[in-house]
Amino acid sequence: MIHTSSHRLAAAFVVLAPVLAACGQSQPPAALPPPAVTVAKPVERGVTDQDEYVGRFVAVDSVEVRARVSGYLDAIHFRDGQMVKQGDLLFTIDKRPFQNTVDQARGTLAQAKANLAFTETDLERAKQLVRDHTITEQGFDQRTQAFRNAQASVAANEAAVRQAELDLEFTELRAPVAGRIGDRRVSPGNLVTGGTGGNTTLLATIVSIDPVRFEFTMDEASYLRYERFSHSGKEVTGRDGGVLVDLKLLDEKGYDHRGYMDFIDNVIDKSSGTIRGRAVFSNPGGVLIPGMFGRIRVPGSPAYQALLVPDVAIGTEQVRKFVLAVDANNTAVQKYVTLGPLVDDNLRVIKDGISAGDRIVVNGLMRARPGQKVTPQEQGAGPAGPQAKNP
Repeated sequence: MIHTSSHRLAAAFVVLAPVLAACGQSQPPAALPPPAVTVAKPVERGVTDQDEYVGRFVAVDSVEVRARVSGYLDAIHFRDGQMVKQGDLLFTIDKRPFQNTVDQARGTLAQAKANLAFTETDLERAKQLVRDHTITEQGFDQRTQAFRNAQASVAANEAAVRQAELDLEFTELRAPVAGRIGDRRVSPGNLVTGGTGGNTTLLATIVSIDPVRFEFTMDEASYLRYERFSHSGKEVTGRDGGVLVDLKLLDEKGYDHRGYMDFIDNVIDKSSGTIRGRAVFSNPGGVLIPGMFGRIRVPGSPAYQALLVPDVAIGTEQVRKFVLAVDANNTAVQKYVTLGPLVDDNLRVIKDGISAGDRIVVNGLMRARPGQKVTPQEQGAGPAGPQAKNP
């Protein structure tokens, strides 16, 4: 019995030995396929470099409404903050004292004219009398002088009437420009000081709304660059105006407002080294108001042909920028590039480092490494290269 059991154990060991030997050996790992990336050729189009500046809106016309004559404010004919048209009645000063002055001046003028008529008749009679030697030359001269004095009196009184009528007209204060008026500064019943001195009473302010100006400052280097282009016949932001510019407000993502340059200052500020520029924008809705901040985009170069790639395709290596291109062998190649501006559709201008025929990795940049085989897929197409499988 013992002998038989030993033979069975030996046979089982012979059968299990290959299995045990196989368990002691490790299998080699399967090779990973090349990572899949999306590639696209650079977009070629005409672009213009853009410079951005921050500035404020200012009104084309801004007027302080002040009285030309002194008197008590009688009535206010507008609502605070409303839009007014040029010539609209805004304030009325008590007219009664001025009407009295007009009536008095007209009465004095009538008296002066009557005196003039009398002296003129007397002078005509004196001419005949002096010919008849009835009166002396001295008497004639006296009548002539009286006539001239009467003429001067009429002229002076006519001027007094015109001034009195003008003062009466000034009791009605009308809007000198169209725009939005601010709040009233004086209530009816208060004494208003008028005239041309520095102590006149401010009644309200009016600012024009449409169009509106936008002022900003540019540095000296940018100004010189613009002038160089303008003098070479490539208009960018010259003094003649008309160059189109775009603007966005603080809560806007895109540059949706289109305007044009109309002015560049004639001096550079010595303290800041900047020069003031100005653009004009239409404002039919009145959203753009003086004092509001905005960001303006000004053409910084003439139009030129450029290569553009999606901004997500740009990688960073310390201070250098690069893209990954896929060569004919489907190998990722690192190319250092010089970046230009970012355009509206999130494409980045590449000024140097790539060519129009390069296949640029636009998706999967983190999965690929320089010198590594990849599985390229053309943007908007199926997989390309030797790894592509036919259905």
